[in-house]
Order: sequence, then C-alpha cells, then structure tokens
Amino acid sequence: MIELETRELEYFLAVADELHFGRAAVRLSIAQPALSKAIRRIETRLGVPLFVRSSRHVELTAAGEALQEHGRHALNAVGAAVRNARRAGDTQAHLRLVLKPGGDAGLLSPILAEYAHQPDARRVDIMFSGPADRTDFLLTGRADVGLLYAPFDDLHGLAHETLYIEDRVLIVPSGHRLAGRAAVRMSDLAGETLPRWKGVPGGDGTGPEVVDVVQLLHMIAVSRVIGVLPRSLVEPVPAGLVCVAVADAPPSRLVLAWNAQDHRPLVAAFVAAALETRRVPTPTGPRPNHHHPDPHAP
Repeated sequence: MIELETRELEYFLAVADELHFGRAAVRLSIAQPALSKAIRRIETRLGVPLFVRSSRHVELTAAGEALQEHGRHALNAVGAAVRNARRAGDTQAHLRLVLKPGGDAGLLSPILAEYAHQPDARRVDIMFSGPADRTDFLLTGRADVGLLYAPFDDLHGLAHETLYIEDRVLIVPSGHRLAGRAAVRMSDLAGETLPRWKGVPGGDGTGPEVVDVVQLLHMIAVSRVIGVLPRSLVEPVPAGLVCVAVADAPPSRLVLAWNAQDHRPLVAAFVAAALETRRVPTPTGPRPNHHHPDPHAP
C-alpha cells in the first residue's frame, strides 16, 4: 500500500496552491531545493507526475489535481482527529459554537440558558464565521456545534436537528417597484440585481459581492441590489427598507449541526438543551430542496 506522510502532503498542497516552488518554499519556511526534492520523491513513490514544470510556470497534471482534492480532505481529517483526541481527554475543554452574526433566530440566549442547567455544562465559546464556512468549521474540528441555515449551508457529513422553520422575504428600498406588494414570486425578481455571496460557489447573483447580512442591507439601502433572506435575519426591519413575503421560496430551516462522527457527551448535552428550546412551526410553502439550494438567500 502506497502511503504519504502528512508533511509530504503539506509540501505538495503548498506547491499546488501557489503553483510556484519559490513561494511555496517561503510559505513552508524551507529551502526551495529541499522542497523540489520532496516533490520528486512523492512523484517517484506514486509513479505519476504531479506537476508540469517549465522555466516560466508550474501547473498541475490530472494526477496532481486528484491528489490536491483528496489530499486536502485527508489532511483536514488528520487534523480533526488530532484535535478531537486531545479535546476528548480534556475534561475542562470549552464547547465551541459557530454561527453567522445575527444568525440565531433569537434562539441563542434560550439555548445557552437551557444548557447552563445541565449538570456537566461547560463554558461555551461563540465563534463567528463567514457566509458559508460553518460546515468546514465542524468537519475540521474547529467548532463542536454550529447554527446553520438549510438549504443554504452544506449538511453533508453532519448530524443535525431542525430548531426553527421560517419563511423568506424580499428586502427592497421603500421606493422600489415591488415594495407595495403583499407578496411576490421568484419570477417577479427577473431583471433585478442580486448580490454575490463571498465564498459561495454556484450563486447566480450579478451584483456586488457581500460578506454578511449587514453589508447586504447597506447595499440594498443605496439601491445597488435587492435581497432574499430568512425573515429573522432582517428583524427589526431597518428604516427605509421593506420586507415582502416570497410566496414560492422554500422555507428556511435553522439547524443545530455537529460532525456526524462526534459522539462525545459534551456535544450530546448541548444538543439535548437546544432541542428543549426549538420552535418548529408548520411551513406554509413547499419543503426545502436540499439538492438545489436557492443561491439568493442564506
């Protein structure tokens, strides 16, 4: 069986990311000749070239692209295993909760209060993420539990429980052509400018890039874009903006998620506390499509 050391994977991934041996060597704090030798050793062991090298540029071969994808997952898994092993033996470890700023639908305080009543409750460290990296926080062990939005966030590899279901609304300036409507349909948004969420692949927005809801609301206020969001993310509605129900948008689910391989009592106790506070009303629209998330709304 062919095996690579984690250090060798780190060397390879640095070169694959930089596509430049000199920059990769600086990033790794090693000499460039030593890095070049290590990459040649990996290629010899695998029996395939990983890079096409010339005097002017470096590019990945098909084999290199495959190793880049799977090697990164493998390295993340090793890192997560080490972190989880250390935390499993640490009886004083804090519990780390990741969420997006404002992305708790008003449930965070009740959850923390309920969890505090657990006999083995730990201190909870709150971590704030970017638009779409909460799943990565959980899969790599940087966080223990997270509040995610489905179908916007990727739940693959995660165990999860739904805490809250809500409708989604269109947010527009008060003078917008749709502001006076009681409700709209997604087809009514044709021709409008929607944002591009930073770090979210596959979105079809054509407007400026935004990193969070606060930035989005500012862009809407100056008529650069319109937005579609879970209702709780825009309550209370800022002055000058209007929310309009989107009749055919699948409902948004706020879920508590954790790594499906994490069976620690630390996590189970927090999940149990969260379930005591959940509010799951009957959705008024079609059920969420988990395979084709709406790119307009987190």
